[in-house]
Amino acid sequence: MHVFDRKKELSLFLETERSKNHTIGLVPTMGALHQGHISLVKTALAQNDLVIVSVFVNPTQFDKKDDLKKYPRDLQKDIELLKNVSRNIVVFTPSVDEIYGDDVTSQSYEFDGLDKVMEGAFREGHFDGVGTIVELFLRTVSPNNAYFGEKDFQQLQIIRKMVKSKKLPYQIVGCPIEREPNGLAMSSRNERLSKKVREEASFIYKTLLTAKTKFGTESAHIILDWVKFQFEKNKMLELEYFQIAEEETLAPTLKKEVDKKYRAFIAVYAEDVRLIDNLRLN
Repeated sequence: MHVFDRKKELSLFLETERSKNHTIGLVPTMGALHQGHISLVKTALAQNDLVIVSVFVNPTQFDKKDDLKKYPRDLQKDIELLKNVSRNIVVFTPSVDEIYGDDVTSQSYEFDGLDKVMEGAFREGHFDGVGTIVELFLRTVSPNNAYFGEKDFQQLQIIRKMVKSKKLPYQIVGCPIEREPNGLAMSSRNERLSKKVREEASFIYKTLLTAKTKFGTESAHIILDWVKFQFEKNKMLELEYFQIAEEETLAPTLKKEVDKKYRAFIAVYAEDVRLIDNLRLN
């Protein structure tokens, strides 16, 4: 397995691969890899000759310094996990200086309002940071395809918008959410949960499933009130937001239209760990 921490060395390696007409997939990650990441990697391997997995904790997408500091990091464990998947994986592990130089700041993007709701409303500047790092990695790797999980569905839509507006020649592929046996969406942050709270956090997915059932017969407004009431009764989990939104625009929805697709989005604090999830409703 090749591991690069310099952009120039990676670019030279990729030039050789392209000369062989090899297709390249990119899976951007912030490390602390789990089976959710591995599912992305396996999908990329099935669709490309070579897969680049970036491992980089991006400082510009954290709105809270303490959250950045606590983010789990174990590069050697990540590399060993990837070695067990395939030899057709290249790991890119640049430093912050290698990526940003002396200017560790985000670019400003126009996302047509996709960044103003849900995560964007609670995490100032987050999606400018996401757009910045994803664009940098896309331009560095120049993949045929790049893979992102639907757990961060709002992020996925924003990346698609960025690629389209910048006219970048890369295919963005969304992949289904991988879940733990109890239904909790897989996340690197789950490792920070106590065993008891990690089990209790299955309540998030159970609530989404019930909301999906209710969506067939009840209004969005009634479902929002029901979800809030459920979390008011739960003493271990604190609801930050629950929103039903149209998939393409992410616009909050109170009145359903038969020709549109909707998702329920949720953010919850479990102890001091922030968890997000979503589920298509129709």
